[in-house]
Amino acid sequence: MGTAVGHRALLVVMTAVFAVLALDIAVPTMVLSVMALMRWLLSPEMYPVEPRGKTA
Repeated sequence: MGTAVGHRALLVVMTAVFAVLALDIAVPTMVLSVMALMRWLLSPEMYPVEPRGKTA
């Protein structure tokens, strides 16, 4: 087995690794979500300015 200091160091390293993994997933998710939202809000096909044709 290891010492108490070794266990604490391992705990700190594992915590840092998993915190970075969480950020590695969260940041791209937020960026892609904002990009999709901006495209949806600014898309001219969603709210056409003039109608495409007359109905009968």
